[in-house]
Amino acid sequence: MDLFEYQGKQYFARFDIPVSAGGVAVTVDQAVTVAESAQYPVVVKAQVQVGGRGKAGGIKLANNADEVRTHAGNILGMDIKGHVVKRVWVEHASDIDEEYYASFTLDRAAKKHLLMLSAQGGVDIEEVAEKDPDAIVKLHVNPVEGLSVAVAKKAAVDAKIPAKAQDGVAEILVKLYRCFTEGDCDLAEINPLILKPTGEVHALDAKVSLDANADFRHPEWEEFKATVELDDREKLARDKGLQYIGLDGYVGIIANGAGLAMSTLDVVNQVGGKAANFLDIGGGANADVMASALEVINFDKNVKSIFINIFGGITRGEEVAKGIVEALGRVDLRAPIVIRLDGTNAEEGREILRNAGIPESKLVSKPTMLEAAKAAVEIAKK
Repeated sequence: MDLFEYQGKQYFARFDIPVSAGGVAVTVDQAVTVAESAQYPVVVKAQVQVGGRGKAGGIKLANNADEVRTHAGNILGMDIKGHVVKRVWVEHASDIDEEYYASFTLDRAAKKHLLMLSAQGGVDIEEVAEKDPDAIVKLHVNPVEGLSVAVAKKAAVDAKIPAKAQDGVAEILVKLYRCFTEGDCDLAEINPLILKPTGEVHALDAKVSLDANADFRHPEWEEFKATVELDDREKLARDKGLQYIGLDGYVGIIANGAGLAMSTLDVVNQVGGKAANFLDIGGGANADVMASALEVINFDKNVKSIFINIFGGITRGEEVAKGIVEALGRVDLRAPIVIRLDGTNAEEGREILRNAGIPESKLVSKPTMLEAAKAAVEIAKK
């Protein structure tokens, strides 16, 4: 679950990470009230989960109430890369001496937590990694040992953080690591982490993604769920109990298992296509589940082909095939299906599909994931 900036800052504050005084507003009048409390000058910031807010005019400096009214009025309702601004964060403007970058996430390959730290902040970290990879210090943290102030200080030195900021950065890194671990985050990022002229180090932005698997430990997360923004496809999928994430491509994806679904997205991209979604139907690919999945995929008008990628373990191939046949009787699909069926009872499943009388214009079976991906992309591009 990705948080808005203001929610991320509120989350940071629980772990004593210093953030700017401010508040969230959904109306112009509320924005003025918050600005008076935060004290001028203030920054009015659009709250959308997408980059490029500043370039789009979604971040403005205000020195008085009239300017807050103007900026909040312009920003509320603004469309930024397809995201409509429904709320703004108004905070006291900070004097900035220098900008850094800091984040914690999980390195799954190393099975350790990963700190990334750079003296170059305020820009996309991907851009820094491409132009000057040595400017980013990457440090694995053993979850059992945790992160000490001494290790955090060394990381700051290695990242060439100026001496005047090293102690402050180290202190915030330890707090950010606590937020990441105790707060059950998938990602905890500060960009920029700023040094003020007064010598204080301060989180000017917040990007926080919470681990949904830890939901049972955090009843307080309910307040965040109320603000989660879903597109129409995702709302339909949620209503049907499906694990679905909408993307901007044209090949619809259905797979059984999150790992296989991710691999399917990668293979589609590898052969020159673009996935329209991530959809994991899990282990129960019966007719109802398959019909629901196909209905959600069919709802997306950008989908030109549907790639069903099933590797049967607990899921049996013949049950998947029966589900597809029954589902095709319930859902009138706009796009043809390409299926790769492998694993338990796969041959029986393929036989059922062959004998179902489904025309090849509606369903094509391929023996491997790569061949199926190529076929799905080729069909979509036609």
